[in-house]
Amino acid sequence: MPKKAKELSAKSVSKLKQDGRYAVGGVDGLCLNIKNGYRSWILRVVVGQRTDENVKFVPHRRDIGLGGFPEVSLAEAREKARELRKQIRDGIDPLLEKRKHIEEQQIQKQKSKTFKECAEVVFANKKRELNSEKHAMQWANTIISYAYPILENRTIASITKTDIATILEPIWADKHETAKRVRGRLETIFDYAKAKDYFTGDNPAAWKGNLEPILGKINVEVESMPSLPYEKIQAFISHLHRKDGISAKALLFCILTACRSGEIFGATWPEMDFEKNIWIIPKSRMKAKKEHQVPLSPQAIAILESLRLNQSLGDLVFPAPRGGMLSDMSITALIKRMHAEQLEKDDIGYIDPKIGRRITTHGFRSTFRDWSADKTDYPREVCEHVLAHKLPDDVEAAYLRGAYLEKRKGLMADWAEFCSSHFN
Repeated sequence: MPKKAKELSAKSVSKLKQDGRYAVGGVDGLCLNIKNGYRSWILRVVVGQRTDENVKFVPHRRDIGLGGFPEVSLAEAREKARELRKQIRDGIDPLLEKRKHIEEQQIQKQKSKTFKECAEVVFANKKRELNSEKHAMQWANTIISYAYPILENRTIASITKTDIATILEPIWADKHETAKRVRGRLETIFDYAKAKDYFTGDNPAAWKGNLEPILGKINVEVESMPSLPYEKIQAFISHLHRKDGISAKALLFCILTACRSGEIFGATWPEMDFEKNIWIIPKSRMKAKKEHQVPLSPQAIAILESLRLNQSLGDLVFPAPRGGMLSDMSITALIKRMHAEQLEKDDIGYIDPKIGRRITTHGFRSTFRDWSADKTDYPREVCEHVLAHKLPDDVEAAYLRGAYLEKRKGLMADWAEFCSSHFN
């Protein structure tokens, strides 16, 4: 039998100062370890035992830390050591048990993450992903408005599809587009939670086979943006041509290029190739996330030339009067004023006769598309590519970006000529 260590007293232990490992007795393997003046308790044990004649779990020596001295007293160290030796006799590996306990605590901590904590991480991610700070705020605000009242402080692991349905049901019919956005954004938040192991199981905000049976599909008729009949575009531009200011120039450029207003507002001088008369919009600013080349007609170039004198003010082609980018509100206000002026003249104003509403900036893209279909022989694919619509065939789309550029130049020149006949 191995020699038992002499059982030291608390006073004797306190006098030990030199570096080394000292058996203190009372419990086999209990030692005071001193290194660089730091004193700590260690239990040296053998873990593992033979299970039968042929197979055995190889015993191995372990040093188990029990804490520092004098924070942990001699009596406390002996008590801890006795408990650990009892576990080993019962076939328990104390270090494995400790690791399991830590893992369980970690899992419990993960499960305690709240919906708000997860949502805020996704909000921050969206700020980096989205091109516009405004869009990032809208993304977050829909969740804050509709989901937070019910889910904000709930643990993410406890949320079910029933909870998601409770959020969506009140707005599913009356505000269907908003409800669809909220559902998709909730699904993104739960995707994040699943990736971080805060949530297990099916995504409760998923549609197919999950929320679809609860909420049901709703067929919503897509309402077009109010647009001006192309027969009236010349009169409108003649009216617009009499307006001063950056908003008027931006709107005219928007009409001549058939681009989205956001693409116009963010246009910069480095994007303009005056040698080839092409505006190259980077994919980061395009809805389809693909670079878009816009042929510039002589009339569009003339607008740019009139603004180049102020190029020293910054990179933006159409800067707001007080700095920064123009907003949709500035263009909307201009159209509203022009509508009121025209209304006094003919009691009609600038109304889309099909839906009886005042025209919008985006509606001029429809005006261009109607004109190109009714009044030209250009292929549908060319007209659609002018509008940067996603074509069903990716191969066809790639071909159009190159081979059809010349045809798009001709189309945009014809459109500008049609629009500008009343400029003077």
